[in-house]
Amino acid sequence: MSDRNKINVSHPLSGSHPVLKCAAAGGLESQLFGGDEVREWFAMQAAGRAVAEAVVNDFWEIGGMPAKARILVLAGKGHNGGDALLAAMNLLERFPEAIAEVLLVFGPKALRPLAARSLQALVHGAPGRVRTLPGLRSVSAYDLLLDGIFGFQFRSPVDPKVAALIAQVNESPIRLRAAVDLPSGLGDKTVLRADFNYATGSVKAPVVDAANASAVGRLRYLDLGFFADSADGYGVERVLTTGVLSPLRGLRDPAGDKRTHGHLMIVGGSRSYPGAVLMAVLAALRSGVGLVTAFVPESLAPAFAARAPEAMWVGWPETPDGGLALEGAHLLRSRWERATALAIGPGLGREPETLALAKDLALTAQVPLVLDADALQPEIVSSGSAPRILTPHTGEWERIAQAGPADAVVIRKGPLTKVTQSGETYFSPFGGPVLSRGGSGDLLAGLAGGLLAQTPSDPRMAACQATVWHGRAADLLAQAHGQVAVSVTQLLDHLPAVLRG
Repeated sequence: MSDRNKINVSHPLSGSHPVLKCAAAGGLESQLFGGDEVREWFAMQAAGRAVAEAVVNDFWEIGGMPAKARILVLAGKGHNGGDALLAAMNLLERFPEAIAEVLLVFGPKALRPLAARSLQALVHGAPGRVRTLPGLRSVSAYDLLLDGIFGFQFRSPVDPKVAALIAQVNESPIRLRAAVDLPSGLGDKTVLRADFNYATGSVKAPVVDAANASAVGRLRYLDLGFFADSADGYGVERVLTTGVLSPLRGLRDPAGDKRTHGHLMIVGGSRSYPGAVLMAVLAALRSGVGLVTAFVPESLAPAFAARAPEAMWVGWPETPDGGLALEGAHLLRSRWERATALAIGPGLGREPETLALAKDLALTAQVPLVLDADALQPEIVSSGSAPRILTPHTGEWERIAQAGPADAVVIRKGPLTKVTQSGETYFSPFGGPVLSRGGSGDLLAGLAGGLLAQTPSDPRMAACQATVWHGRAADLLAQAHGQVAVSVTQLLDHLPAVLRG
């Protein structure tokens, strides 16, 4: 790719890859393969394997892929169609009783050489279990749709016949719709609505555009090694990978002690919202931090100490309504020298006296901060000069967007959570509807605080690690138990598996 297509990004985060505009993605693939069909074929085979593996994993969120699954493949002319066909081939290899039906949307004569080779591989690889369709009358009986009609080189408008096909698919109760690379028709008024979008090789900019969220569904990035030589440059938007967790997977210093790994102090809780601060503490204790001290209303401290004795619980004077009173500030200030990070907000409540306390603590903080929940008020996030991580959901972000310091690290929670700082954005393709529960943000705040306490000089890294770790644990929770009959604290039990994965 030519240098004029790159933008120098200062110190892009290790464990992240660039999000590419479609033209840049085409340029990258031309650079990697140079029109060599042998190399392109190997890449397509890798994409097919990766899509199949990801589909099987994601199917566990709804009980697993049926042994006798019926798969519908919508294949276009080129590599995108070939990837979908090869994904089907891999699935039929894994599920000997499954069948695949293939609709060549533009007809067999329109197939480009590698797409035709993919179809041949699918048919020969599963004799008797693959049928090509002359047309599509009904799609109500399929378990899986593999959408490979258009790739990232698609240009609007969609042909009326294809548009009618897409509309038919959108209205049908297929259990899981999987788009390969991006949903067909993205950018047009007629677009296939996917449950999961499997970005192969690189993430293309349209799939992280919030305006396309309803069509994209949940994003999965399938790393095929396109950035093995360098993942730097290209722009200020990047996608996070589990590689960001690599520093947490290594051996720890055998000569270290609990102080080696940081000391997080957490200020939060109220009689109205007692559970939030407890969840934040429980998550912090799983983060690898050496010490956790929690300052909570004095009426709550004994019960919390029984629930999580690993933390040091300090009872704080209460307001008449059960919030944290201003008079308790000395309890924290007398311990400043022990802390390496401070988290304020989980379960704090909105009593004026408590919010005034939070503002004063943010103003005088001598260590990096995590500000969460009710501490996300304009007058609080703008107070003081300590580095800070902010953890707003959409409503909270609208409240503080104009108030936070320009260099603050912001974890903007949502269907596609993103971490931003100084104009750079890191998207996390992990997590899902299982996180749409009260308390999930408290767990994230605790993780972020614990990681920040261990790396106080790098809030961006701590925020990105917490976001990926939290989201990936949510994926494992949903795959193990589904999206419905779970509680958010079960996520904590999946944190170890993420680091071992």
